[in-house]
This record gives sequence, C-alpha cells and structure tokens, in this order.
Amino acid sequence: MTWFLNNLPLIFELTLDHLRLSAIPIVLGFLISLPIGRYAANGTRSGRFLLSFVGILYTVPSLALFVILPPLLGIGFLSELNVIIALTIYAAAIMVRSAKDAFESIPTELLLSADAIGYDRREKFFRVELPAAGPVLLAGLRVVSVSTISLVTVGALVGVQSLGYLFTDGFQRKIAAEILTGVFGTMALALLIDYLLVLIGAKLLPWDKLQRESRRQGV
Repeated sequence: MTWFLNNLPLIFELTLDHLRLSAIPIVLGFLISLPIGRYAANGTRSGRFLLSFVGILYTVPSLALFVILPPLLGIGFLSELNVIIALTIYAAAIMVRSAKDAFESIPTELLLSADAIGYDRREKFFRVELPAAGPVLLAGLRVVSVSTISLVTVGALVGVQSLGYLFTDGFQRKIAAEILTGVFGTMALALLIDYLLVLIGAKLLPWDKLQRESRRQGV
C-alpha cells in the first residue's frame, strides 16, 4: 500500500497511456470489421476465405508482430504506432467473426421489409442492418475491449509506456506491490470499459433489453 500511495502520479499517467493505447485499436478494429463481417455474412467463397485469413492473423504472436511490422511499414520498433497497428490487427481479427455472426442474425423478413419500403443500400445498412445487428456486435466489442486492454501490457516489452511497465519494472526491481498494481490496474480498467460499453448499449439498443425480458417471460 505504501508503494501504491507513493506512486499515484505515475500510476495515473500509465493508466491514461494504457487507455489511449487501448481505445484507438478497439475503435479502428470495430470499424474495419464491419464491412469485412458484412461481406463474409453473404456466404460467398471469397467471404469465407477472407474470414479465415483475418482469423489466422490472431494466431501470430504479439511480439513477433511487433518485430515484423516496423520493416514492412517503415516505422520504429519502439514507436507507439507499432503497438497500435498490431493491436488493431488483433482487434479486427477477433471482431470480424462477431460482425459476421451479427449480420447473419438479422431476420430475412426484416431485410425484405426494408427493400419493400424502398430503402437504398446506405439507408438499409444504417437504419436496419446495423441496429438489428447491434446486440451481437456489442457482445463482440466487449470481448475485443477486454482482449485489447490485456494485450496493451505486452507493449512494455518494446518500450511503450502502459500499465505493463509496472510488470517489467516490478519484476526487475522485485517489488511485488508494483507488479500487483499493474495486474489489478489492468483488470480494473478492463472492467470499467466493459461496464461503460454495457451502459452505452443500454442507451443505444433499448430494444435488446426488451427482447431479453420477453424471452425470460416466455413471450
């Protein structure tokens, strides 16, 4: 507790860095996954291939990706951009399958109704498909957020500041309180973001709550 109280400014600064490094890949991964997931939901051979390829990217070890990306993209090994791009790839790789499942979950009758009303492709996507796919997309986004917040800590191994710094520095200096602060700080941040996503989902997708309550009541 003494170490924690004596290092509050450092912990706060690292938490903000961790949040920033997490938020950018989460948002970018989500946006990238939408068109890919929607295309894959059509069930075409190219869509299935694209889905498999994106899924394979998640199997690449994070440290290996940190080493591969800089020479390919012409960026520094120790730059934040290296970590952000790598984590965006991981976030998209996870989110794409959720996006595919989300768009596949849309009832055919709803899509036919949108066509009958006369919605063009853009209106149909934003006013029908995206809201209908929202609950499944939100569930996938919650998984992505927890995974990304966890993976950000690995960036400390290439010199990028986050709560992961407390792991490496704590191990080197044999300070258990510092290590535990990094662990619990990362967990707390993940829980906080997950809770915020739940609140946002409740505001943006009120019909999902009504549907779940109806299913529980057997309606």
